[in-house]
Amino acid sequence: MSATSQLLHHNQSYAADFDYASVGAPPRLKLAIVTCMDARIDPARAFGLEPGDAHVIRNAGGVVTDDVIRSLTISQHYLRTEEILVVQHTQCGLLTFTDEAFARELELETGARPPWQALAFTDLEKSVRDGVNRIRTDPFIARTGSVSGFVYEVETGRVRPV
Repeated sequence: MSATSQLLHHNQSYAADFDYASVGAPPRLKLAIVTCMDARIDPARAFGLEPGDAHVIRNAGGVVTDDVIRSLTISQHYLRTEEILVVQHTQCGLLTFTDEAFARELELETGARPPWQALAFTDLEKSVRDGVNRIRTDPFIARTGSVSGFVYEVETGRVRPV
């Protein structure tokens, strides 16, 4: 059975007991979390979140990109979020290569360089601080008083402030 087939099977069970139809779009905690797409990170379990509690924006590395800024701006302006967490993690794949090496590999495989950068980094804590700073200084992010950075330790499940 493919992964998609398994997921659809599980969705039938989930839908049979679905109890979140009345949950509104604005997050109850007025919280948005930016984190990595890494499969080892489960923000709901790590932070004790329930459906409807927070927006979770994920990408490779949990890097604050233009698209993250777009999502956070919509989250604040239309859905009333006030707090933002940037959560990156130990053993992140973006720590294992450079943008140039990745672009070169893709060019060798496909014949073209990507028009975007992977945004790899070598210093995890600096990357978190850079993300927090980008959010705090962006003119479209209205509420920047509660923007925090953290590192999720995949070895222990703990989250530590940066």
